[in-house]
Amino acid sequence: MSPEPISLAPASLTATTSTPNASTRISAAQSLLTDDERRLLGHTMFVRRRLEDQYENLEQQHQTATTGMWVFLATEVMFFGTLFLALSVYRLQYAEAFEAASVRLNWVIGGINTIVLLVSSFTIVLAVHYAKLGKQRQVVACLGLTALLGIGFLALKGVEYYMDYLEYLIPGSWRFNPDEWTTKQGLAAGEVPHVQLFLLFYWIMTGFHALHVTIGIVAVLIIMALAWKGSFSPVYYSPVDVLALYWHFVDVVWIFLLPMLYLLGTHGGERLGL
Repeated sequence: MSPEPISLAPASLTATTSTPNASTRISAAQSLLTDDERRLLGHTMFVRRRLEDQYENLEQQHQTATTGMWVFLATEVMFFGTLFLALSVYRLQYAEAFEAASVRLNWVIGGINTIVLLVSSFTIVLAVHYAKLGKQRQVVACLGLTALLGIGFLALKGVEYYMDYLEYLIPGSWRFNPDEWTTKQGLAAGEVPHVQLFLLFYWIMTGFHALHVTIGIVAVLIIMALAWKGSFSPVYYSPVDVLALYWHFVDVVWIFLLPMLYLLGTHGGERLGL
């Protein structure tokens, strides 16, 4: 008797017999293939997995991708860490001017944006959780919410930048009024350049952070499109996991930016009327 034909389903390794009862399915992993054959077939076009040629298995590929992201984030820590260190040193040296400038920043929008990013961290954690479970719709939904929250952050930041423009809080000669700081804020003329130094830190650090958020949003949308196509499964979800690491880093940077830029003035009792 000749062997009965089999068919391999794309999403699962099963064999179907051509008997009158066509719904009877026999596990190919149990009856037809050896362990090595199952491993090799599991990395081909017949199943929904993405193993690059240079890796032995998906676990090694995941670990390599995660390590690569951590190395990249280490370089980002050095970049932002240098800015935070410089800001701290100048804060100690020019405390009065820095606190006066910090009071003028819109801490309400800064606080709201902090909540927005914290919620976005929660939604991307959910995306990783559902990716591990193979629930593609939930992954798409959570990544979509993460992208929307990121866009909301940028929108609020744009409003804040526009308010800074109206209030002449741009360092340099274009949108900055030195007389306002000496007459209304009561600073000495020699402190005005230090105010501009603080504002320079503010624009550079928040601007670079906004750039990182923008890059993160683009990455989230790309991964969301892949999830929509069903590219991920419980055995292959590393792109979602690695993306979450980057997004968390962006959120952590903002958590440090909030007190170091927006809340300096609140530490001076005189400025609070106490």
